[in-house]
Amino acid sequence: MNTMPGAESQTVQSGLSDPGYKTRPFIWSVRREIWENRSLYIVPLIVAVVQVFGFAITTIGLAERRRAVLLLDEAHQRAAIEQPYDLVAAMMIFIAFIVGVFYCLDALHGERRDRSILFWKSLPVSDLTSVLSKATIPLVVLPLIALAIIVCVQLVMVLETGVVLIFHGMNPATTWVVPFFQDWLILLYALVALALWHAPIYGWLLLVSGWVRRAAFLWAVLPLLAIGIFERITFGTSYFGAFVKNRLIGFGPGAFDFHGQAHPTINSLAQMTPGRYLNSPDLWIGLVVAIAFLAAAVRLRRYRGPL
Repeated sequence: MNTMPGAESQTVQSGLSDPGYKTRPFIWSVRREIWENRSLYIVPLIVAVVQVFGFAITTIGLAERRRAVLLLDEAHQRAAIEQPYDLVAAMMIFIAFIVGVFYCLDALHGERRDRSILFWKSLPVSDLTSVLSKATIPLVVLPLIALAIIVCVQLVMVLETGVVLIFHGMNPATTWVVPFFQDWLILLYALVALALWHAPIYGWLLLVSGWVRRAAFLWAVLPLLAIGIFERITFGTSYFGAFVKNRLIGFGPGAFDFHGQAHPTINSLAQMTPGRYLNSPDLWIGLVVAIAFLAAAVRLRRYRGPL
């Protein structure tokens, strides 16, 4: 996954010769990760194209379905019209998480495998800066990429819907019963909350990436499975499995007020609860664990050589 094209290396070296570079090693390191790992945006873009094409197919019969929806009350109209847009957002968030997982597994292992670590260590960039720049990709860059693509895909879907409705003599403004700008603000908040919640996961994956010699995915997953199976066989409980599940998808109840767990829907800015989320012990314990994993990854990168 890590490559070292000559042009990119020259760009980095030219940046190092800039007198002001000493104040920007972290920015250059993040840019380097984006340059070398094009899958960070290519994979989401491919998924976005598939989503747009798939939605275009579903517009067959859209006019009849919209007429039926307009007979419902306002709340059910919004829920029915908003559903495909919510599905697009959920799928893109999931894809961004998967891309982040595989990026982290290869981030430190890949540069040791292709021996590019020798070149990067020759530059005046600390191991701490290098590891933090890699952690920034799943925590900051991928959520921003996901947000931008979701907004673009949803706008294209609105245009597709409008064309179909106009062709059938219907008002395309009925789609705007969905408060898109409000939903995008909620989405931004959700992506930030989710990234913080997943920080220990990414930290663990980076640690494994810097430690193992091969089969990083197996080394990252098998210990967790072994602990869960051991607990189940020995004690007949599944607390560890519940813990892992909560760390994967359990951020919602703290970040949002769902008005009851039976209806986990978000349709208002008032449902965002950042104060409660930031006061959650689980969040801060996870961040402390993430910092510990990253500190261990920094130490490993300092003393581990190429494979």
